[in-house]
Amino acid sequence: MNTLELASHGPVIPVIVIDRLEDAVPLAEALVAGGVIVLEVTLRTPVALAAMEAIAKKVPEAIVGAGTVRNVADAKAALSAGCRFAVSPGYLSLVGQACREIGLPLLPGVATGSEVMQANLDGYDFLKFFPATAAGGIPMLKALAGPFADVKFCPTGGITPETAPQFLSLPNVPVCGGSWLTPAAAVAARDWARITQLAREAQALRA
Repeated sequence: MNTLELASHGPVIPVIVIDRLEDAVPLAEALVAGGVIVLEVTLRTPVALAAMEAIAKKVPEAIVGAGTVRNVADAKAALSAGCRFAVSPGYLSLVGQACREIGLPLLPGVATGSEVMQANLDGYDFLKFFPATAAGGIPMLKALAGPFADVKFCPTGGITPETAPQFLSLPNVPVCGGSWLTPAAAVAARDWARITQLAREAQALRA
């Protein structure tokens, strides 16, 4: 799978933090019910890998990916857990090359022109722009479009339902990442109906 294919499933990829393993499957089911099937589960909690594995096994409609992949060990663990793609907060050639070797599609994180060039050199032309708002937001993405006209970006970090359409209106942004689809309070309360509604609203976001 080419990671750019992920953008064909909808305008927003949820960035998910799972603290309780028992929430993993119902959370994924709630997102899928709302039409969101590409799920980035971050490697930020002790149960993250087990959560990915549970979703991959029990929610076959979902395309599960590992977020916060920072090294080769993370990438290998994600693949073993059943992940179909990986997302990194920054870019290291070592990680990019390892992902290619093990057959794990990578959406690498970049914030500068130099990082874009390094990722391009290693064969990556669909990149995560992170942290999007802090790193310059829409003006930065417009600026990057000049020298990197052949590169597409998935901006993630600080994006809201209100600003997402503005990002998605840029020709080099086919999809964006967002944590607002799985608010901590809704997950803590196991308000899966709320998650499904947020997923539906995200699917309806168009530039």
